[in-house]
Amino acid sequence: MLTLSLGLGTAFAASPPTLWGYGVLSCADYLSACEAADAGDAAEYQRYEDWLTGFVSGLNLALDEDLLSGAGIEAAMRRTRAHCEGNTEDDFFTATMDFVQLLTSVR
Repeated sequence: MLTLSLGLGTAFAASPPTLWGYGVLSCADYLSACEAADAGDAAEYQRYEDWLTGFVSGLNLALDEDLLSGAGIEAAMRRTRAHCEGNTEDDFFTATMDFVQLLTSVR
């Protein structure tokens, strides 16, 4: 079970939030979408990118800061892919949070 530790307060302390959408899909699923995009069929990859864009936008609004600090969505997608390549058992949310937490710890 994963808990968010980005200064979001105690709202998630009692029970973790329910995740929706592509964040609950596995890294293996994401890597398949990456391979399809590399071969010219980016439809499924775009859905992951859309999910990540919405997720990061929501965090930006909640925390009143730019979590990607100019890194951009494509950089986040590449970093998430790198995480997934080494952790295929993780879900896309966990891989995304790995990147977000890395960025926030640098500040």
